[in-house]
Amino acid sequence: MFLERIDKPTMVAKLNNEELAQLAAEVRQRIIDVVAKTVATSRPVWGTVDLTLALLSVFDPIKDRVVWDVGHQSYAWKILTERNARFSTLRQYGGISGFTNRDESPYDAFSTGHSSTSISAALGIAAARDLRRESFHSIAVIGDGALTGGMSFEALNHSGHLQPDKFIVILNDNAMSISKNVGGLQKYMARMYASKSYNALKKQVWDLSSSLPSSVRRRFIYGAQKLEESMMNILVPNIIFEDLGFKYVGPIDGHDIPHLISILKRVKNFMVGPVLIHVVTQKGKGYSPAEEDASGFHGVGPFDNESGKTACSGKLSYSDVFGQSLCELAGKHKEIVAITAAMSAGTGLSSFEKMYPERLFDVGIAEQHAVTLAAGMATKGIKPFVAIYSSFMQRALDQVIHDVAMPKLPVVFCIDRAGLVGEDGATHQGTFDISFLQFIPNLVILAPSCAEELQAMLVWAASYYDGPVAIRYPRGTAICRNIKLWISRPE
Repeated sequence: MFLERIDKPTMVAKLNNEELAQLAAEVRQRIIDVVAKTVATSRPVWGTVDLTLALLSVFDPIKDRVVWDVGHQSYAWKILTERNARFSTLRQYGGISGFTNRDESPYDAFSTGHSSTSISAALGIAAARDLRRESFHSIAVIGDGALTGGMSFEALNHSGHLQPDKFIVILNDNAMSISKNVGGLQKYMARMYASKSYNALKKQVWDLSSSLPSSVRRRFIYGAQKLEESMMNILVPNIIFEDLGFKYVGPIDGHDIPHLISILKRVKNFMVGPVLIHVVTQKGKGYSPAEEDASGFHGVGPFDNESGKTACSGKLSYSDVFGQSLCELAGKHKEIVAITAAMSAGTGLSSFEKMYPERLFDVGIAEQHAVTLAAGMATKGIKPFVAIYSSFMQRALDQVIHDVAMPKLPVVFCIDRAGLVGEDGATHQGTFDISFLQFIPNLVILAPSCAEELQAMLVWAASYYDGPVAIRYPRGTAICRNIKLWISRPE
């Protein structure tokens, strides 16, 4: 057992390829054993195990700063950075956080809970490093799903402007966030991955540049880019990362540890401004139930680690009541649509998506856009129901005020996970929504005490057109008052 012998992350760099493969298998099994017994989230975190081993093989986890975009990807990082003994306490009271946390460990460069923040944070670290004339690498690991958040593009744009050296963005491309990724960016990434001609050309350029003296390398890269631009436009339309000022490397197999290490070592010595490494991984890698149903394995309760099957309480959650009630209402009111920010399953909208696919709008991880999209729809007689977790609603406060409440548009905000959410931790507690919503003019705030009240509020909100409505309800089982509901739990 290699894992039992890893008491310092620096020991990973001393392992050979065979030993790294064995360690990767042991880390995956450790994660499976723990999360099967706890109410953990994002089970398909096993896809980043190999990438974690490669990072620890090349970089110093204390001197160099690795920022993981949300903590779900970082379970292997926690295990290998002196927290294996406590990993069984994951997301429990008094235990370790489900997300990276600077108060928990010096190996955690940034405290993260909400997505799309890693590039901004890592760029801030790099900027501070340069101001202090220090020398280390700042690395952001971000999932392709998180790139649907506008903040990621703001950070990429600024990175291209600042052009910091020793700044690396690793794009963990597994074609998913929580729900399946949507939009033009997802199609672009697929096209990028398929272009073998482009990647062969890029490899030749990078191989040649790495052999040159540092004094001429930057000028060579600039000249080579200009020379190959015409070929780039033919082979892969609109090389977005290159256009933003990054040196693009990839796509590469995120489960080939020796190749990952080779790429990271090569990029580590580049002094050509920001670098983006496109790593393709499989969500749930190494655990077949999660490989087959990555979306379904987000946010489930304890499960059997052999079969992957979860226990069911047989009771409706507030999310279930919301989602199935909205299906009923949508059958009666053709103007009703549902909007989600990459959380159709988490907010109970899976059934709505199946019944009314043309009336379900998944905007990706973009809560601000979701709210203003709803506002635009409402101006044309559509009745949008926007389902967002309470803690994520914080991101869209300006849009709620300026784009919805002030013009009195009839948008319904369905605020899931309001109040305390237990093991999800501080970053996900829905404790602020009342305070930041109650001062907003023209907004009606409702809070059901049971399933029947939530259903009645949704019925009333569907016919209310004098302004916006916010309905906040907690995570977990909905209390029933023995009044007949329209709905029953699906088989």
